[in-house]
This record gives sequence, C-alpha cells and structure tokens, in this order.
Amino acid sequence: MVSNRQLDQLSWPAVQAAGSTVGSTLVLPIGAVEQHGPHLPLGTDALFAEAVIDRVLAALPADLPIWRLPTLSYGFSPEHLGFPGTVSLSAETLLAQLKALAAMAASAGFQRLVFFNGHGGQIGLLQVAAREIQQQLPQLALLPWFLWSGPQGVLEIIPEPERSQGLHGGRLETSLMLALFPHLVGPLPAPEPLPQPPQGLSLEGPVPTAWQTRCISANGVVGNPNGASAGEGELLLRGLVEGWCELFQSLVQSRWPQLPSELSTVQRHTFATKP
Repeated sequence: MVSNRQLDQLSWPAVQAAGSTVGSTLVLPIGAVEQHGPHLPLGTDALFAEAVIDRVLAALPADLPIWRLPTLSYGFSPEHLGFPGTVSLSAETLLAQLKALAAMAASAGFQRLVFFNGHGGQIGLLQVAAREIQQQLPQLALLPWFLWSGPQGVLEIIPEPERSQGLHGGRLETSLMLALFPHLVGPLPAPEPLPQPPQGLSLEGPVPTAWQTRCISANGVVGNPNGASAGEGELLLRGLVEGWCELFQSLVQSRWPQLPSELSTVQRHTFATKP
C-alpha cells in the first residue's frame, strides 16, 4: 500500500523499498520561471504541472508503485528573456540537472522516470535529454510527457482561433489559473493582433520557426485571454486529470517501454542492424 507518494518525504530505506517494487515509476514535475503576460504569475507552468500531477496521484489506486519528486521549477525559457522576472537555464544546465536526478532514480532501482513538463518551450529539449539519459542509463525507461498533449479532446474546450493561436498566456492558461489559483490572476490585458507568418508557416506546429516573444508581443501574451473563466478552467482541469489518470495507470500496470535487457536475442540483433 502506497501511503506517501512524495519521495522527498520518505527515508532512504523507504525510497529503496519503493524503487525495488515491480513497475516502480518516478514522476518529475517540470515548469519554468518566465513571464506569462501582465496578468499571470511567472510560475504558471510549474503551478499547473504540480497541481495536475498531485490530483492524478491522489486519484490513482493506492497500491500503484508511483511516486513524485519535488517540482523542478526553473526551465529553459530563452524565448521569454527581456521581460522582468524571466529566468532561463542553459540547455546544458538543465540537462545536467536531469541527468543527476535520473542517476538517483536508477541507483535507487526505479524502473521508469517520467518528465511531467508544463512548459511548451522545452518539449524538444526534454525529448533530447530523455534519449541521452536512456543511452547512459539503459536500465531506466525515460518518458518525456507534456501536460497539454496527453489527454485527448481537452483543448477542444477552447474555441478557434484561440485554440491554435493562443500559445502563451491566452485563454487556455488564464482559464486554468482562474480555476486553480484565482487570487494570482490580475486584470486581463487588451488583446494584441497576432503575428501572421507567410502562408503555410506557423509559430508552432508542423512548419514552425524559432521566435522571441518580445518581437511579436508588447505585453508578453501570444493569444487572447479575454473570454477565460473559472468554469472553463474547471472543465480543462477535469479533462487533464481524468486523461492523465488513465495514461499513468496504463503505464504503471504495463511493461512498457521494454528495456534492452528485456528484449530477446533476436530483437536486439534486429535493432542493432537497422540502418
């Protein structure tokens, strides 16, 4: 029976016992300290990742072998530099921190480490980190997951064009913050016109480009927060928690992903000889 899922609140023998459990899974919530417009707090991404994963862990069956690390609040946010309060670790610094945490997880016997990330600007970096770490620690499965891209249908609550164009500090994040921490939401700013890339191109998506927020937005918002509401945020929160509960339960109760030591000789040979 799992009585406490907070790894930093356990003794080292308890951590050793947790790591040796079949299917043991460790979750690292990751956020950022970066501007989110004049109305949302710097810690928005970390607050969201932490709030969702805590609700998920509380809702999962008590006997599932899953624990979480303290939130890694600082992240990789160079696109938001130039706005007061934004802190951006270098890619090398963040990678070094992730490698240190993964080394601990592996040495304690944990079988999986999930990067539960709330900041869209570091999705690619965390995917690279996961692949590098998995090469160095083949006994540890790495899963770089993004808060908003797992559960199906959650974003459909937000109407277009804000659903696809509200990339930062817009209606999506403002509604969720109104539901979770309404006292942290300030007056909503007037919407700014969104940048219009050439036909077929986009800020994110299938044909993306690197961009600096200060070059496309005077107030730091990329989107339109007007129309946000606590009620809409509650629907978003419910969808996120229910969706991630299903995904985490499916993961922990499975043998996915297979590690090199679990593959048959034939499979290892096939992977080794693929071009």
